[in-house]
Order: sequence, then C-alpha cells, then structure tokens
Amino acid sequence: MILYLGELIIRSNWKITLGIVLIILSAVVYLIHYIIFRDPHHIFIYLIGDIAFVFINVLLVTLVIDTVLNNRSKKDKLEKLNMLIGVFFSEIGTKLIVHFSDSDPDLEKIKENLIVDTNWLNEKFMDISKKLKSYKYNIEINRINLEILRSFLINKNDFLTRLLENPNLLEHESFTELLRAVFHLDEELRSRKNFKSLTPKDSEHIASDIKRAYNLLVFEWLDYMKYLKDNYPYLFSLAIRLNPFDEKATPEIK
Repeated sequence: MILYLGELIIRSNWKITLGIVLIILSAVVYLIHYIIFRDPHHIFIYLIGDIAFVFINVLLVTLVIDTVLNNRSKKDKLEKLNMLIGVFFSEIGTKLIVHFSDSDPDLEKIKENLIVDTNWLNEKFMDISKKLKSYKYNIEINRINLEILRSFLINKNDFLTRLLENPNLLEHESFTELLRAVFHLDEELRSRKNFKSLTPKDSEHIASDIKRAYNLLVFEWLDYMKYLKDNYPYLFSLAIRLNPFDEKATPEIK
C-alpha cells in the first residue's frame, strides 16, 4: 500500500496527490478516534478549533515569517554581491579607473569631488552622485597605451568570466552592465591586430567603448565606497588610501 502511494505521488502531480493522501489519513485517524471513544462532540470541538487556527498560522507564515526570511535572504545575497564587487575592484576595477582617468582631459573638474574621506555622510555621496550624472567622461585615446590595456584585460578574462557565472549578479543590474561593458571593450581590443594603423573612425569607436566602461566604473566605485563606509570601516580605510583619483594616495599610514 505504501509503495503504491509513493508511486502514485511520483507519477502524478505530487502536491495534489499528497494533499489527498493526507486528508484521507486525517479522516482515518478521526474515524479511529470515534470508534474508540464514541465522542463526536469532542472531535468536532478540536476540529473546528484547529481549522480556525489555520488562518492565523497562514498569517504568521506568509506575512511575518516569510517576510523576515526574505529580508534575511536579500541581506545575505547583498553581502555576497558586495564581496564580489570588492574583489572586482581589487583585481581590475581600480586599475581600470587609473587607466581611463589618466586619459581624461577634464578630470580636474571632478577629481576633487572624488577624494572620499571618513567625514562623508550619505548626503555627500548622493550629492556627488548627482554631479557625476552631468559629467561628460571624455577620453583622449592617444593618451592610452592600448597594447597594455589589451594585455591587462586578457590576463583578467578568466576572472571576469567567473564573476559573470555567479548567480548573485542577477540582483545587481548596474554592476552586471559594467561587466558587460568591460567584456565588450576586451573583445574590441582583442579583435585589433595593430593599434598603430587604426582609422580615425575606429579610434573613435574604441574611445566610445572606453567611455562607457569608464562612466559605469566611476558610479559603481562611488557606490561601493559608500557601502564600505556604512558597513566595514576597516575596509573603507584601505579603500581611501588606495583612491585611484588621489595622486597622493598610499596604502601606508603616515
């Protein structure tokens, strides 16, 4: 009998079948109770009481416990995601910002705004983020050594691929977009055999790809700095000392 029921559950819609089986088992137990004690009044008192509690139970599970578990799950995912973002900037992001910002002829217009320190409040981060939206990320491509940039991205390709394979990235669209932009730049540079013979239009195209990645990098970097300040002061301290926009930055504490 047990084997037959198990087979039935597997073959059909197991949830419906399981529900029917449980109802039948419950009815059987109530029948046994009636046969032994001959007290339907007692059975119905507890049956109605149990049914009434079901609604409270559903309320607790769906609205309270489920909300708490979802919030905890989202927090855990956010923690893992920000760990990935931190590794990204340690391995490649900060170095790319240096590469790109060194070729930005207008960097002085925003550089002072990006010297983050421990006194920054959330309002300061928000204000700088708004200012960055109106900034034009210009690139003078002749100031970038494309050979070095290509070699750097090629060496980091496996690392970037592993990042994209992480399912936690689905929770962060802007960072995923940044990775796509960096991957696309990598592919564009790989497809060129000789950077010395680039046509003006081709140079302009590569410059636009660099601008896209540069723009997204700066926003993600600023957002990550805010996260570190709010959650990990010791990591924030090191990030300040490695600020890619601060020419005086040094990891050594003076």
